[in-house]
Formats: sequence, structure tokens, C-alpha cells
Amino acid sequence: MSWCAKPWRASATPRTERRYSLRRLARLRLPANVSHSELDLSPADRAQLAELGIAATEVERQLDLFRQPPPPAHLDRPCTPGDGVALLRADQRRDAATAYATAAAAGRVSKFTPASGAASRMFQALLATREIGCADRGVLAARAARNDSAARDTLECLEQLPRFAFRDAWAAALARRAALPAEVLSAHASSQPTAVLAALLDADGLDYAALAKGLLPFHLYPEGPRTAFEEQLIETAAIARAADGAARLHLTVSPEHERAFRDLLSRVAAPLERRLGVRFAVDFSTQKRATDTLAVDAENRPFRTADGRLLFRPGGHGALIENLNDLQADLLFIKNIDNVQPDHLRAPAIEWMQLLLGHVATLQADRDRHLVALGAAASPAARASALDFARAGLGLDVATDAAVATLVALLDRPLRVCGVVRNTGEPGGGPFWVRDADGRCSAQIVESAQIDLSNPDQRRAFASATHFNPVFLACAVRDAHGRAYDLRRFVDPRAVFISHKSKDGRELKALERPGLWNGAMAHWTTLFVEVPNATFTPVKTINDLLRPAHQPPA
Repeated sequence: MSWCAKPWRASATPRTERRYSLRRLARLRLPANVSHSELDLSPADRAQLAELGIAATEVERQLDLFRQPPPPAHLDRPCTPGDGVALLRADQRRDAATAYATAAAAGRVSKFTPASGAASRMFQALLATREIGCADRGVLAARAARNDSAARDTLECLEQLPRFAFRDAWAAALARRAALPAEVLSAHASSQPTAVLAALLDADGLDYAALAKGLLPFHLYPEGPRTAFEEQLIETAAIARAADGAARLHLTVSPEHERAFRDLLSRVAAPLERRLGVRFAVDFSTQKRATDTLAVDAENRPFRTADGRLLFRPGGHGALIENLNDLQADLLFIKNIDNVQPDHLRAPAIEWMQLLLGHVATLQADRDRHLVALGAAASPAARASALDFARAGLGLDVATDAAVATLVALLDRPLRVCGVVRNTGEPGGGPFWVRDADGRCSAQIVESAQIDLSNPDQRRAFASATHFNPVFLACAVRDAHGRAYDLRRFVDPRAVFISHKSKDGRELKALERPGLWNGAMAHWTTLFVEVPNATFTPVKTINDLLRPAHQPPA
């Protein structure tokens, strides 16, 4: 049996950041006559690197990536049901449910949630509308009629204000800031767009665009609104509760938002613990400054700020592999902060998180049994059994005559079982069989920026995918001896993204580290399992909260 899945459609909404294909970037290399001496670091540069904890050799490695961008990933074919995407049978579900219950009771399960995303992206349409002016509803309607998507989205937001979980807070901010009655929100919001948007976005209003997404109220209940962070806590109680009542959750947050997360936790933890019968063990971390990456100018020379210092930028969510590694976890589930459901729609997500955790625990136990059998005096029968497990159980591309040492190297890796959903046009990466330089195929999550879409064969392979990655990952990150893997050993350091940005009116190129579920996990053993689309309810814009998946029951 083989495993795998698919990507988001090529016609999906483009990213707001401009990422360029690796093929195009290859045309931006330094001319051959540019010497490496131009890239030498001064004493001040080295002092800056020491302050950040970045080695000079790492800077040189990053500059080499700008000069010589790595080749694009080569898609062999999309993962599809029966060829990379597994559909769990009833007996597999039963076994997974049993394995999950045992592992959870033993305290082996924890949850990892990247929560550093800024809410500003949710409010881009509203911010753009404010920037160009929105005097009254007529102006908005006229722009919307001319296919101005920002105006159209803003108009929808204002006309649907009573359906948002934060409607009461918005009304209070409006009344306090603009001396307008709360009734404006229910009847006349679109006729007062300037005042209504200011109450939502300004610092003396709710200032929502400056918050972390996890701190925004997502869902409305009879007792009041609930933030995405609170919904993640409730999920954690359902999937990571040990026999002693502990439920472990780790969130990566931006430094400027950590205090707000901690304050919210201090207010809601005790009531939730009493209601759910758990004891939350929540901790936070921030992206390490040592994972920041160097920016360069159009000629691939280090970009310098007005005061002459090198410009370093956050290295993207792939840098969080360091945070994940620091946890020394056992079994963990990774899910984005904005992919949550309200109580009445939560059951499918909980069921499948538990099933995937149980499935990865079962695979881990089988793998460990084979690794032990492949010890110092491995018998031919042990080798044959391990080979069958590697090929049929894990979908690994391994030769039938592979040596024992080769089998051990292939099996002795972190495991992840990735839930994938049918492609409905949401943006995101997808599961593919990717062929490496040695001709070996492996299951990978791939994004469009990693491939050469100017190649017709690659474009067809990308467009023919049937599933995409909702970031719904069950991971087993300990070896056969119970020791935590050093996850940094399994990163593909060349699976980077390069994007064009600007600073102080000057163009620059920025380097993003291999994505957390892309290149940062490239050398893990990866399997894909189809999960229901009901497990994936992302919130990328404010109007996504108007979808039925985020509204109270009728």
C-alpha cells in the first residue's frame, strides 16, 4: 500500500506576499565577475551576528542560496487515494482509537499550535478601504460594482456586523469613541463606514488589526464570545488529556503578544478546567532571533539599513522547527490557531485528531519493533519483514535488495501522519510524490513556490492534485529507545523560499527557511490520510467568520 495526497489549485487566491519561482530567481544571480570579497563581513557586522547568535558561516550559506538558488522540487505525480492518500478502514480506525486512548492516558500526547500570525491579514480589505477613503455606503457600493474586492468585502462586513462574535465589544467601542448608539451596528453600519471602521481598527477603539489572530473573538455562545485561543484550549482538553488530568499545549507567539496570551489564559483557564475536568499545562515560546535570515539587494549583496547595519528578517514559520525540537515531545498534534470549530461542529475534528494520533502511535510501535529486530544480528527473516513494512506500511521507495543498514537509516526517522482534505480551492500546500536527484520518490507537502510552473508537465501535475494540506498533523518524534530525535537533522536546508519586499523605499530579497511542514520535515517519514472537510474551517479574512462553520446553530 502506498500513501499520499494533493495541493491547492493553481487558480487559488494568490498570496499577498510576492514569492517568485526558483527558475525566475536563478536569473537574478550575481554576474560571474562579482568577487566574494564584496561579501566580507566587517568587525561591526560580526559583532551584530554575535548579538543575534548567528554564525558567519550561516550568513555565507544564505548568500550562496541567493546567488545560486536551489533547483525547484520535481513533482512525480500528485498523491491520490490508493497512491499516497490512505482511506482508513474500519479495523484501522478501531486499532487507532485504542492506541490513542492508551497513549493519551499515559501522558504521551501534546499539542503544538503556531499562533504568531498577525490579525492584520484578516483585515486587509478593511484597511485598504480606509486608506483610499470610505465616506458613505454609496461610495462603497459604487466601488464594489466596479469589482473592487476590498470595497465589496468591506460592505459585506459592515452589513453583517450583528453576526460577528465581537459585535458587542465593537458597539461599545463605537459608542465610546464616536458617541454613536449601538443601534448603528445593527441597522446603519454601512452608512457610517468611517466611524464604524475606526472603532474596530484604531488604537483608541478595539485595535483588532494589531492583535494576534488567536486573541480575536471567533465564536459567539449564550454566555459570550470565545477567542480562537480559548477554542484551542478546549480542543487540547479533548485530545491531550492524560490520566492525571494534565492537558499539554504549546503555542509559538510573537514577543509583542505573549503578555496578552498569558493574561487571557489567566482569566479563562480556571473556569475551563472546572468545566472540562482537566488541568492545563500551557507554555509559550517565540521564534529565535538566531533563525532570522539576511536580506539582500537586487545584486545579492547584503542589504544594509540607513545606519549601515545588516538587515535580518524573521525566517518564516519553518524557523519554528527549533521551537518544536526544544519541546522534546513524544506524540504531538500540529494545527494552526485559526482552524477551530465551535462546540456544535467540533466532533469530526476531535475524532480525526484522535484517530491520526492513534494511527501514528501504531506505526511508531511497528517501526520500533522492526528496528529492534534489525539489531546487531539481524536475521534474513527480520530483514524481509522490515522491508515489507517499509514498502507496504510506510510507502517508502526502497529497493528489494536494500542492505540492513539502509533499512535502518530509512526507518529511524520521525514519523508524521498528515490529514488531508478534498481540494475545494482554499489556499495552501498539497501532498505529492517528489523525485529527488537520486531518482527516489518520497511523499512531501509542496507549495506552488517550490516548483517550476513554467514547465507544462509540472504545471499539469500540480493542477491535477485532488487534496490539499490543512495543517492537521499527528507526529511521533521519539526513536525506538524513547529518545527525542534532533529534528534539525531532518531538515532539507535548500528547500527555501525567496520573496521580493521593500524597506525604506528600497527593493530587497528575503529568504524564508524551509517551511515547517515542507522542507523542515522533508526527511521525516510522511503518510497522508484523507479526513473530512469538516475538520478544516480556516479564518483568513474577517468575513470567513460569517461562514456557517463559525456561526451559532440555527
